[in-house]
Amino acid sequence: MRVGFLICGFALSLAACGSVDPDPMPSPGSPRGPSAGSGGAAGGFSKDAGLAVGTYTEALVEDDPAPLPIAGGTLAMIAQGTKAAIADPDGDQVVVIDLASMQVEKAIPLVLGDDPGRIIEDAAGRLHVALRAGRGVAVLDPASAATLDRIPVCRQPRGLAYEQNSDSVHVACAGGELITYTAASGEYLRKLRLERDLRDVVVDGERLLVSRFRAAELLVVERDGTVSRKLSPPKVSGLGGAGGGPAVDLAAPETTSPPPTPPVDMKPAVAWRTVAAPGGGALMVYQLMSSGLIGTEDGGYGGRCRRIVTTAVSRLRVEGGDWTVDAIPTVLPVDVASTADGLRVAVPGAARSFLPVAFGASLPFAVFNPPSSGRMTLSPCGGPVPMPPFVDGDPIPKGRVVAVAFDPAGRLALQTREPAVFHLGSRAVVLPGRPRRHTGHDLFHLATLSGIACASCHPEGHEDGHVWNFAKIGPRRTQSLAGGILGTEPLHWAGDMTDFNMLANEVFAHRMSGPVTEPIHKTSLMNWVNKIPSREPPAATDPAAVERGQALFNDPFVGCATCHSGPRMTNNATTNVNTVGSFQVPSLLGVVWRAPYMHNGCAATLADRFAPCGGGDSHGKTLQLTPAQQSELVAYMETL
Repeated sequence: MRVGFLICGFALSLAACGSVDPDPMPSPGSPRGPSAGSGGAAGGFSKDAGLAVGTYTEALVEDDPAPLPIAGGTLAMIAQGTKAAIADPDGDQVVVIDLASMQVEKAIPLVLGDDPGRIIEDAAGRLHVALRAGRGVAVLDPASAATLDRIPVCRQPRGLAYEQNSDSVHVACAGGELITYTAASGEYLRKLRLERDLRDVVVDGERLLVSRFRAAELLVVERDGTVSRKLSPPKVSGLGGAGGGPAVDLAAPETTSPPPTPPVDMKPAVAWRTVAAPGGGALMVYQLMSSGLIGTEDGGYGGRCRRIVTTAVSRLRVEGGDWTVDAIPTVLPVDVASTADGLRVAVPGAARSFLPVAFGASLPFAVFNPPSSGRMTLSPCGGPVPMPPFVDGDPIPKGRVVAVAFDPAGRLALQTREPAVFHLGSRAVVLPGRPRRHTGHDLFHLATLSGIACASCHPEGHEDGHVWNFAKIGPRRTQSLAGGILGTEPLHWAGDMTDFNMLANEVFAHRMSGPVTEPIHKTSLMNWVNKIPSREPPAATDPAAVERGQALFNDPFVGCATCHSGPRMTNNATTNVNTVGSFQVPSLLGVVWRAPYMHNGCAATLADRFAPCGGGDSHGKTLQLTPAQQSELVAYMETL
């Protein structure tokens, strides 16, 4: 397939770009084809207070069980590039596809609820699959479709890498464990404990490069197990201001350039995927997130030249020679892939836009040629939007692109969900299984006019670890949505959102410039969000300390349980604990995953919460606790 770019400028109207159907691919004739109203795009445009908005016209679909939040990165080329292996979290299966015949060769069932993620192949042709909810790694034989082993490596396995020299598999776990086992036997070789929130692992010569999800950084792990340094993508300035300024009417042609906005710093965060880079080092795809002032008026979360979140890819190497490509016009970049020569890079946009592709609000995927070093901005403010290659009749995929890869010939392969399809050029294979669509899931992963989705700031239904600076409100750390939000109203740190309907209208529709939705759509979104599961806490390293910390937590004099009580560890009150205002008492369930802490992120760790920024004795009677007791209290909270 030849690769090119179709250019459609921001300043062009829909008529000027041509009427582009965002979902031109015919529906596959299979049970895994689209349900009624599928495709993730909404039809129609209407004018509301001068802002061009779409109307969400999808039919209500609520398959049971509902799909989990999108994590991506579930596709691998195997058998020397002659086959593709697909981890299908919606179907709890692994599908092997023969690329020559473009037929499903094997469908290997897993346990219901395993949530398969990263998938790799070892030298003997066995497949190793991270079971994100299955507490281990499944070892599969693609020839016989048999499960050879289930290795209980850790509670939350995330990244996998195969090292051929030692015939070993490295597993990065969210709890901070880095496990190594022998590929042939599953025998454990090493267990390291690094920082929490590990995501992916890459073999880089004698080293391992291990990414951290929300921090968007690489830990360089030497052969002896020590972490010698950290590598981080650069902060970026000059992508345009974030928030503020007039709303932009995309339904009308433009005759003038957009008003200039001052550049702001964009901080790397949410490293969705990290893979080995050709020639050494790693490719990391992540989100750049604004450090500037964010508006809270209609359209305040940005759009066009003032996005508060944008996509970037960096090549990071210990020896230097890094490069960065930013302002990539995809939303939710859940994967990244490179050709073997490193001359082309692909990034998906799992958040489908409710606008036609011609508007360029969010592309289903982007393919670009990276620089040899330095920085390149792919879609500059006010400039043209590079579109994916639509060459030789290759269709735009109908489903959400959740994984990408290149075959040895440099052809781009895509994995989509609902419809669950494997694409290679213009050819497509429908994955076996039944649909798992949910209107709430679709809305949560929908790209709005602001160039973000709900999942941009709440990746996988949790939070980005970022502190936003909101106009007229102040600094606010993103809150997690996991573990059930119904019954914890009012919502937001200040308790200013009385219920979910108000939250959806104010944030999704107004600030994010999302489409107009009916009450049934909002209810579906609410119900789906309420089912996002909490992340299991890491295993306690000192059970005795946890027991002593629990006693302190429940001590009436210390007073923690006065507010943090009940099944959700909150009394839902709005309380002033001497932290510059009254704020909602947050649930402590899963608090171990939510650094930094407090409404403004002033406490980098739970231990720092006992520093002055935590409110002192107005926030529980903790000043009299010894450092050892504070550590025990933290040990207990980390198990919640």
